[in-house]
Amino acid sequence: MTVERVVAGLLGRGATLAVAESLTGGQVSATLVAVPGVSAVLRGAVVAYATDLKAGLLGVDGDLLAAYGPVHPEVALQMARGAARRLGATHGVGTTGVAGPGPADGRPAGTVYVAACGPGTARVRGLALAGPRAAVRAAATGAALALLGSVVDDG
Repeated sequence: MTVERVVAGLLGRGATLAVAESLTGGQVSATLVAVPGVSAVLRGAVVAYATDLKAGLLGVDGDLLAAYGPVHPEVALQMARGAARRLGATHGVGTTGVAGPGPADGRPAGTVYVAACGPGTARVRGLALAGPRAAVRAAATGAALALLGSVVDDG
């Protein structure tokens, strides 16, 4: 699904979107804002690169972060839900992981979790990506938007 179709799907449902990013560092948001008319659906975005910001800004459970670190499927989901809640959107998308080149937080480079949520629907996808940092970030961005598209289609 193209990002244009995701935006059109949100617009057609009268839905709104909030984005929470870590390893993608704003790339999901930048991809969305390249689409004309996105302002009708995109409420905003938070780049919470630091672990404490995931908890403080997005409401990710501190005990979860302490037990598993920031690279975890439930962290991605809580980021998506937290962004939607904090920014007043019907849908949320979240990304967390290790872009590389080396490991971080006890996880190898290329370990990525993306999540998307909407009314009554939530999905998380784990990825094991290979390649340089830019390729991991690009693939994570595409996966996050594709997952969001599947949530929008089901809503």
